[in-house]
Amino acid sequence: MTEPRVIDGGVTEPAREGLHLDHEHGRSLRIRYGERELTRYVYEPWDPQLESPRPYFHPVRTLRGDVVSLYRPHDHVWHKGIAWSVANVGAGRVADDPPQENFWGGTTFVRGTGYQQLENDGAMRHREFTRLDASREHVDVAHGLDWLTQDGRRWVDEVREFAITVGPVGIPAGESAADTTVGPAAWVLTFGTRMTNVSGHYLTFGSPTTQGRENAGYGGLFWRGPRSFTGGTVYAPGTSGGDELMGTRSPWLGLSGVHDEHGRASTLVFIDDPANAQHPTQWFVRSQMFACVCPAPFFNTEIEVAPDESIERRYAVVVADGDPGADGAEGLAKLGFDALASSDLGAF
Repeated sequence: MTEPRVIDGGVTEPAREGLHLDHEHGRSLRIRYGERELTRYVYEPWDPQLESPRPYFHPVRTLRGDVVSLYRPHDHVWHKGIAWSVANVGAGRVADDPPQENFWGGTTFVRGTGYQQLENDGAMRHREFTRLDASREHVDVAHGLDWLTQDGRRWVDEVREFAITVGPVGIPAGESAADTTVGPAAWVLTFGTRMTNVSGHYLTFGSPTTQGRENAGYGGLFWRGPRSFTGGTVYAPGTSGGDELMGTRSPWLGLSGVHDEHGRASTLVFIDDPANAQHPTQWFVRSQMFACVCPAPFFNTEIEVAPDESIERRYAVVVADGDPGADGAEGLAKLGFDALASSDLGAF
């Protein structure tokens, strides 16, 4: 049960129950369940241009309070929790092999020369919120952004929506009712985006792999996991493993890892909406070196977008306490599919 809060003068106020949203104007949205913060959506980041400033979710916590995201790791300081990010966006048609802009951060992989630090790290700038709704059962946000190249050209008008709901009552996987408080064991983030080309010319969305680097098709809804999740277990339909699942296609994919200090496990399962183009998606996933998952719509095929045309994608992310094993991961994926099916997310 959520404890009441003590406010000025020692007076207590009733504990808040269910979901709610606290707006730190000009900076972030904090989504809480009871008094526990599930995530912070930073929509006005203060990052240097090198890191391609863009909104991100961090910290991301399980319902029990364990942090399952990483911010500015020393090896890739542009990795920030969960963030919609695209590493290679070309100013022209696919056949033209256009010069690349970067909305991911850091170096850009360029065909024939490899990674280079260029003056091409763009930004996704907050424009407006068109919806900020919250009830005990759900939080629903609609957000307008402008994608600006490093030299200030407006290339993309993005409208993204995300919603947060809490799953049914259950017990974290691998635990018994005697060991834990029975309550919701998972929550779901649904995320949809429509990116409209407003550059006045063709845009080509790709990845380092489309520029020639093997198995580096990152770009999309990218999650960087905690350091302790290195070596964690990757789950996909009918299988489990690790880095060998890089580049495979499946409707969902998850990763379970163990936390330092207390040794508990947590799991994130990512779901590709069946309505997405090229479903089931390819996945950029690692468990060695570091833990990360990204449904990667531009993994090895560039997508060409004409002026005033759009790309739309929808995903769900299930954040759960415990390691459910292969069968349980399938159940978490169903929770995400159900959330997508019951949502009007993306009804732009």
